Amino acid sequence: MSIKLVAVDIDGTLLNSQHQITPDVKQAIQEAKEAGVKIVIATGRPISGVHHILEELQLNQAGDFVITFNGSLVQDAHTGEDFVKNTLSYQDYLDLVHLSNTLSLPMHASTKEGLFTANRNIGKYTVYESTLVNAPIFYRTPEEMTDKEIIKVMMVDEPERLDKALETIPAAFFDRFTIAKSAPFYLEFTPKQANKGLAIIALAQKLGLTMDQTMAIGDQENDRPMLEVVGHPVVMENGSDSVKAIAKTITKSNDEHGVAHAIREWVLN
Repeated sequence: MSIKLVAVDIDGTLLNSQHQITPDVKQAIQEAKEAGVKIVIATGRPISGVHHILEELQLNQAGDFVITFNGSLVQDAHTGEDFVKNTLSYQDYLDLVHLSNTLSLPMHASTKEGLFTANRNIGKYTVYESTLVNAPIFYRTPEEMTDKEIIKVMMVDEPERLDKALETIPAAFFDRFTIAKSAPFYLEFTPKQANKGLAIIALAQKLGLTMDQTMAIGDQENDRPMLEVVGHPVVMENGSDSVKAIAKTITKSNDEHGVAHAIREWVLN
């Protein structure tokens, strides 16, 4: 067995379409843990949206790590200590507020405290995100955000509006930020030096592992950085065609226990 670390995305990967972890997936993860394999949740969610998953999978014990905010934050899942932390500056935030206004897209900023929006009419996808990741929503004007430690900004709207906006975002923003869709209705902006791939590289180095000993399982564009750096990139059958193109293997869909299949087929076999 050569794989010693498996990074697993949550939405569309670990969870099925009913937002549940199937018993088969849970069992396969426990089998991998018992075999000495590090299972690391790697998600765009904030830490508040991961706690219950870590507890359910017993991935919050000594020696466990978790990657959140699309790689901007890597924490010891047992102690909560930050191992990697990248944040956006206040000027970054102001520039993204201006961009969202120019594009007429609802926007919110994510911190460890919750979601902060300057939109008086809070978008439905901000409300959805709040419910999904168990994070409160706060209304704050840009002037009231000077003391906030912003880890990620999200522009949220109908898929066709985000796709159109992506075509018009000035190149300078792509130079400054990591920009990726984590769902058809989520467009995420994180620090340029932060993504799931860089987080896994840092974690592998900390654990004394080579990249040949790592696997990642994902389904969307925000998973691309980790799929590109690991030795064994696995994409879900329900994943986007763009990330399937870089996969070493395609596993079953999230409704067919795809994570369990990948672990048993290419890690434990």
